[in-house]
Amino acid sequence: MRTGEDKLWAVISGRPVLAITLESIAAAGCFDLVAIAAPSGRWDAIRGIADELQLSDVVLLEGGERRQDSVAAAIDRCEGHAWITVHDAARPLTPPELFRAVLDAARAVGAAIAGVPCVDTVKQVHNGRVAATLDRSSIMAAQTPQSFGADLLRRAHLHAATQGISAGDDASLVEALGEPVTVVPGDPRNFKVTFPQDLVLLRSLLEEVR
Repeated sequence: MRTGEDKLWAVISGRPVLAITLESIAAAGCFDLVAIAAPSGRWDAIRGIADELQLSDVVLLEGGERRQDSVAAAIDRCEGHAWITVHDAARPLTPPELFRAVLDAARAVGAAIAGVPCVDTVKQVHNGRVAATLDRSSIMAAQTPQSFGADLLRRAHLHAATQGISAGDDASLVEALGEPVTVVPGDPRNFKVTFPQDLVLLRSLLEEVR
């Protein structure tokens, strides 16, 4: 892990990061089923957190080698559900209303993601040299949650598997089918815990709320 520890189980303000994420999901109140890809050794702890948050319909499954594989395995456990939202557990400060906004947008058009404007100048680099400077006015930094019609997401993952496509998010797999994806305004607080300093920022933001 790039945080130097299992970032989802780092304790912040007396709770593991995963518990903070699940609290936001529970508060959104728009999901009939929560499928979590995690090592089986953590399942009892996750069930305990879910029980505390009154998340009653939780399915636990082993993750795959890649993020993409874990999502595919979770999709298989969502049979009978018309809409699927994919979220990174390492984004604990997702506002509950953002889950609802992205899901509502997907229901209108088929696929939607959260995104924020790119504030940095973005360079395209080749062999250590700048090849181009991209127009950041048209660039968004993608976040999760990302919501999709279940059939569309299954088709995107099947296409990726058969064509050998690997991507960092599920929207990219849908885009590979030529299908449109709507972008809903995300939230700067909805950052992904990746590096040690991210845990420091998370702790600071939670203390501000308190």
